[in-house]
Amino acid sequence: MTRAVTTLGLPIDVDPGKALLDEIHWTAGHVAWLRSKVQELQDSELTWGRTQTDTGVGPQGPVDTVTEKAAPNTWYQLYMAEREHLAKVCSLALRAGIEERKVKLAESQGLLVADVIRRILGALGLTPAQQLLVPEIVPRELRALAAGD
Repeated sequence: MTRAVTTLGLPIDVDPGKALLDEIHWTAGHVAWLRSKVQELQDSELTWGRTQTDTGVGPQGPVDTVTEKAAPNTWYQLYMAEREHLAKVCSLALRAGIEERKVKLAESQGLLVADVIRRILGALGLTPAQQLLVPEIVPRELRALAAGD
């Protein structure tokens, strides 16, 4: 039982939307890594290669046998399976409205920031001349923040 818990882990309280996005990010990383492994292969290795190696001692003595055959390379098979999984989880996320939820979250955060800025500016008791500068300065600085400047 202890080994099963160590191997498989314990349940975690998780937001399904976040779990789906995490799975997309992990899977995209797996696809990129597997692509690099496939790109390292020689052309002939994509469809032909070692499928089994037997070494040791058998009933008739020492064994050292290599079996080769035509078949898609294991790295390529893993790569294609992971690409399929990535497409599937992306499709699930789109159907679940993940992007729409992210936009709504960003919009609500923007409203909160705007409200805080209004309260700060109201509490500062700006002169009429300073108040006229607010519509120019605040949006410019927020755009610079979003751009990472």
